[in-house]
Amino acid sequence: MPDFRYLQLDVFGARPGGGNALGVVIDAATWNDAEMQAFAAWTDLVETTFVLPPSTRDASYRLRIFTPRREIPFAGHPSIGSAHAVLETGYAAATGGRLVQECGAGLLPIRVEGDRDARNLFLQAPAARVISEGLPAGSTLESVLRGVALGALPPAFVEGGRRWWIAEFADEPSLRAWQPDHAAIGALAADTESLGLCAFARSSTAEYDLVVRAFPAGVGIVEDPASGAANGLIAAWIAKAEPRGPLAAGYRVSQGREIGRDASILVRIERERIWVGGKARTIIDGRTRWPV
Repeated sequence: MPDFRYLQLDVFGARPGGGNALGVVIDAATWNDAEMQAFAAWTDLVETTFVLPPSTRDASYRLRIFTPRREIPFAGHPSIGSAHAVLETGYAAATGGRLVQECGAGLLPIRVEGDRDARNLFLQAPAARVISEGLPAGSTLESVLRGVALGALPPAFVEGGRRWWIAEFADEPSLRAWQPDHAAIGALAADTESLGLCAFARSSTAEYDLVVRAFPAGVGIVEDPASGAANGLIAAWIAKAEPRGPLAAGYRVSQGREIGRDASILVRIERERIWVGGKARTIIDGRTRWPV
C-alpha cells in the first residue's frame, strides 16, 4: 500500500491550538475523487486538502479542498495552510516572494513574508460583489438578527468564492455574548444558497480592530474558529461601504474565543484587492497510508 506525506496544521492560531485545523496530503496525483472524499470523511476535519501538480505554468501547484461531505472550490484557511505545507515540504518554492494557487476559484496569488515560525502568508481573496444590502422586513435574516443592536453598516449579502451574509453588531461585548438561533441561520443558508452568517464588531482594544464570529450552517458547521474566506468578504464590504474609513487600509481580527479557540487574522485592503493572511503551524508531519 503506497504512503504519502501528510501534515496536520493549525492555521491562524494566535497560540498553539488556537486556530483552525487542516489536513494536507502532499503530491496526491494518483488519488481519484472518491478516495479523496473518503479520506476527508475519515479525518473528520473541517477541511482536508490535496496538493497536486499544476495544470498551467502560471501556478505553483493545484489544490483540491474537501469537507467530510463534499468538495468545495475555495476556502481561506485551507489555502493559507496548504501554502505553508508546500513550502515546508519543498513541494513548491516562492518566486519573487509569492506562490500562485490553482483551485476551483481560479489562480490565486499568495504573498510569502518572512520564514518558518515568523512567516506570514497572505492570500488574495477572489473578487467580490455585493448582491444586496439592508435588512428586509419579514426576511429570514431579520429573524436571525431579531433583538440585535446593529452597527454602523447595514447587513449585506456578499459573494466572492463563497456566499455569506454579513452583519455588523453595535459593539464587541454584544457580539461575544450573542447566543444565535442556529436553526434560523441554517434556514437562511438554505433559502439563499449561502454558507450562513458572518458577524463582526469593532473593537477599541490595542490587540485587534475587529472581532468576528462565523456561522457556516450551509456546510453543517455550527461556528467556525477562523474563517479566511468570510473575513475576505467582510473586508470587501467595508472597502465598498467605507472607502475612506479607519479600516480602509486593513486591520487585525480576533476570532474563535467564544468556542475556546484564539485566532489572529490579518487583512490588507489595497484598492480593489483584498489580502487575508496570518500564520500556520505544523502540528503533525508524517506519512499516511490509504488505499489508492
